[in-house]
Amino acid sequence: MAEIQLVIPDLAGKAVLITGASTGIGAALAVAFAAQGALVGLHYNSSVDAATRLADEITEAGGRVALIRADANSSAAMRQAVEETVAAFGRLDGLINNAGGMVARLLYAEMTDVHYDAVMDLNARSVLAASTAAIPHLKAAGGGFIINTTSIAARNGASNGAGIYGSSKAFVANVTRGMAKELIPFGIRVNAVSPGVITTPFHERYSTPAQMDAALAAIPQGRHGRPEDCVGTYLFLASNALSSYIIGQEIEVNGGQLMP
Repeated sequence: MAEIQLVIPDLAGKAVLITGASTGIGAALAVAFAAQGALVGLHYNSSVDAATRLADEITEAGGRVALIRADANSSAAMRQAVEETVAAFGRLDGLINNAGGMVARLLYAEMTDVHYDAVMDLNARSVLAASTAAIPHLKAAGGGFIINTTSIAARNGASNGAGIYGSSKAFVANVTRGMAKELIPFGIRVNAVSPGVITTPFHERYSTPAQMDAALAAIPQGRHGRPEDCVGTYLFLASNALSSYIIGQEIEVNGGQLMP
């Protein structure tokens, strides 16, 4: 990782919990926020080695990071993750709800209650649990931000067994708008980022080469996205200096694949 350079001054010293931060977009965010001088709560669960390596990388570059392990399927665990971040840094200024996954591709005709619960717990309930736990701390800090990660699947209906995943992300998108209205009187700005097809372990796990090729054909920019392509949008939304009047928005990062 390059030597830390402070580019967005109002992020320096801010304590930020990033869920699902051991790999993919979350890992890129952890590095980027640390490079801005933020204090990073790096949440992970099963990817112990990846999280540890990333935390070491951030520390070696001069950043401050706290490893926070919690099962995103458990509301109690996600609430505890927030409290551990506050204990590590003495405050909380921002929350990025990035943890999530498809669990498995399953057609609607094959849907079970077990699969539904697993997908909704991971992608939807975890956002509510972490956010509600964070709100009192953000209020105590005099304001802050919550940024939720949705997905292009929330807008296009998804396909190939990803329907419930897309629906869970649509839930998050609507929660973003409702929460934004409730929290802006307290100086807490809530927005969302909606990534398109980003080359991360998510697609290594859930998408075949043929599915990735089909997606590529629909992207005007002519390439899949990289985690780093998403970073600037999150930094922008986290900075009050850059986006203080942006409330309840969902910003698409997809190479032109979807232009709502």
